[in-house]
Amino acid sequence: MRKMLQLALLLGVTALPAAADPVEGGGDLNPEEMTLERMMRNIERGETSMTTCASGYFITKSGRHVEARELFEACANDGWTGAMTWMSQLEDNGLGGPLDSDGAAEWDRQAAEAGDPVGQFNYGLDLMRGRGVAQDEARGRALVDEAARAGLPVARRLQAADYDLDEVTPDADNWKYAPVS
Repeated sequence: MRKMLQLALLLGVTALPAAADPVEGGGDLNPEEMTLERMMRNIERGETSMTTCASGYFITKSGRHVEARELFEACANDGWTGAMTWMSQLEDNGLGGPLDSDGAAEWDRQAAEAGDPVGQFNYGLDLMRGRGVAQDEARGRALVDEAARAGLPVARRLQAADYDLDEVTPDADNWKYAPVS
């Protein structure tokens, strides 16, 4: 029994992956795959992927907004529409940089034009409110309708509320959407 335990332990130890070691000429043997640091290294190398771009959510939720902005911007520039909507959120709330409603609306526009239902909905709201863009309620409603046709529940909810923006705006954000006098 003791020999079997020793054999199992020996096999278990030899089956463990080697630590990530630098390889002569660049690269890593057995690199970390799912750490936030790895995702940022991917971005530094110009490598975006669904996994890398999605990790930005965890980065921003951990309060590392500057890093999240770097990751999301690289992903958005590579055409990942989810990253475009996250860039809008960062711009709209001044996370990792100054509050920039024009920049937020521009990211929403890009996502909408790429056919992303969340981007269509958000840009529709921007147009209806006149936040970051010239107000155009009819065009905004049309984009909300497109998002609803794509199945976006919040867009359907706004339609059902006869486009009453209070239906989808938290009370805490009312200051942002108040008309500028």
